[in-house]
Amino acid sequence: MTQLQAPQLVVNSRMLYFGWVPADPDAVAALVPAGLKPMANRQVFMNQYVVDSPEQTSGFGAYSLTYIGPDLEDAYAPDGVTPGRWWTHYFNSSAVVRDYASARGVPASVGTTTIEIHGKKLTATTTSDGVPVIRTTVRVGHKLGETARGQLRYLTEVGGDFVAGNYPFISEPVADFEVEKLEFLDKTHSVYALRPANPLEITWGFYAPRASFAYPGGETVLS
Repeated sequence: MTQLQAPQLVVNSRMLYFGWVPADPDAVAALVPAGLKPMANRQVFMNQYVVDSPEQTSGFGAYSLTYIGPDLEDAYAPDGVTPGRWWTHYFNSSAVVRDYASARGVPASVGTTTIEIHGKKLTATTTSDGVPVIRTTVRVGHKLGETARGQLRYLTEVGGDFVAGNYPFISEPVADFEVEKLEFLDKTHSVYALRPANPLEITWGFYAPRASFAYPGGETVLS
């Protein structure tokens, strides 16, 4: 029987989260295991975020993370609209978080994420084992928009079982937001399969200087 782990709480992370249509839909579909179904357009999600201090977590400590993968059909979040999600890569700076995530089937590996803002230009850079692999350039304002809240759903595989986790969140996104450039920097890295189409087609997204969530909220072993 799959062992479920205790939840953790993270508050006020700096978070850039968005989705896009990929350059190679077949390569994305090939990353989804049998029994799950990618979206018709094979859209990809990515979350680049930073937790700056240990006081922002219930036990993780400070860390940075980029995770990425395909959105899923027929595995929707509790709102019945937001797609479920399948992680293919999970670049995390903390051994504590990597161990926690790995125990629930997440493909956690060593990596760092930085988010820098100069004026209205935000640059988020993800490294894998010290090598830059993804860089996002975004135009952001400073005025906050409407607070977003709800639950997301991520699926993993543990001991031959698919496990669905619901992740409640509250985020305070900026009102002015546009992804200008998304670069996959290393053609030899496996994450390159998820690169965006040209021209860039963003399907949704936000930047929130304060985003909070339970990690994970509730989990269910799927039969």
